[in-house]
Amino acid sequence: MTILPSTDRKCRRSPRLLFLPEKHDDYEPLDGGFDGASFSGAVFNLSTTVVGAGIMALPAAVKQLGMIPGLVLIVLGAMLTESSIDMILKFTRASKTMTYSGVVGDSFGVAGRNLLQACIVVNNLGMLVVYMIIIGDVLSGTWSEGVHHSGLMEEWFGQRWWTTRSSVLLFTTLFVFAPLISFKRVDSLRYTSAVSVGFAIVFVVITAGVAIVKLMNGSIGMPRLMPKIVDQVSFWKLFTTIPVLVTAYICHHNINPIENELKDPGMMKSIVRTSLTLCSSVYIATSFFGFLLFGDHTLEDILANFDGDLGIPCSSLLNDIVRVSYGIHLMLVFPLVFFSLRLNLDGLLFPITIPIAFDNRRFFSVTTALMGFIFVGANFVPNIWDAFQFTGATAAISVGFIFPAAIALRDTHGIATKRDRLVSWVMILLAVSSSTAAISSDIYSIFSSNKQLGS
Repeated sequence: MTILPSTDRKCRRSPRLLFLPEKHDDYEPLDGGFDGASFSGAVFNLSTTVVGAGIMALPAAVKQLGMIPGLVLIVLGAMLTESSIDMILKFTRASKTMTYSGVVGDSFGVAGRNLLQACIVVNNLGMLVVYMIIIGDVLSGTWSEGVHHSGLMEEWFGQRWWTTRSSVLLFTTLFVFAPLISFKRVDSLRYTSAVSVGFAIVFVVITAGVAIVKLMNGSIGMPRLMPKIVDQVSFWKLFTTIPVLVTAYICHHNINPIENELKDPGMMKSIVRTSLTLCSSVYIATSFFGFLLFGDHTLEDILANFDGDLGIPCSSLLNDIVRVSYGIHLMLVFPLVFFSLRLNLDGLLFPITIPIAFDNRRFFSVTTALMGFIFVGANFVPNIWDAFQFTGATAAISVGFIFPAAIALRDTHGIATKRDRLVSWVMILLAVSSSTAAISSDIYSIFSSNKQLGS
């Protein structure tokens, strides 16, 4: 029997050694009677992956850009995301692999596959830290621009040891996240995903309703349609919104796990289109009505705006419903993002062992280590804008646009069309230029702030 070199073994893993066993594996199924995921379940899981914490920062991004450019970029982001996912699906079938990293490995070898997995790990870790930060903001409160915004627990029970940020996040981790991240199939989360999408829609409906009522009674005016540029700092700050817009649509890491569990994998393209249509509609509505409601006072995490008088009857009750609904939404999004984080970290650390789903000791060790890191990060990262800037300008752009475009341009199977190549070059140019501009803007802002402090 011929023994492959270790590098070949890593790159050419047997179908028996995939990250996630599907229903047709040689292994026994994890769930008795499972015969494949449905269209609706897949749409809910993918939509929940997309509509995460990004929705909370989009109104602030639109505030920076102005209403018209902001909404246009949200639509453009959805279109580019659909193109990049189509490329992943197309080349997944051509390479006869079942994972995103497998497609990259087919095109660029072990180094390319490991780089993608590292990017997914960084992106998902950053996103999950953001989720926990927002949950902490909702339940325990936050400081923004020198003003303290009270959390629900603080408002209801006062300042107690168990209403502090660290205590609230610890209880949430133990009693909410721990059970949800213990599932070994992504389809097991289809019901929580449906509930999660419902709570996101509740948030949008209430925000829209309040904004319309206040617009009709004349207490708010039309928002700024174009960006407000007064100096170099305000100009460069426009580019800091791009990572937020990019991060809002990142779901590529869950495309293959969802497809692998479908009854009919041919449904995946329709699932992606349906999900992105739903999500972009939610994003547009949230950004439009959120910025309309709060105007230039829109905070980086718009949930923090819902802690005062909205100027309408039952304001306090509506504030609580908004924050509770979105807090629960994020708690239910968390396990879906964690699912692909665990798979890719395990693939990076243990590339040639049996699937993590069949090794309980490894499964729970990796899960515990990741949750510990996320918990610590959520207690030390100052705000969601900082986390979005870091992950959005680097890992998210790479996972969402650079890698899919690079696969199409590499075209190891000779199936890329002229349109694929054109779209790929556009995605790479936009990704590299926007990432460079966003990072440069952050550096410029840091130095500008230091100069002001020095003077």
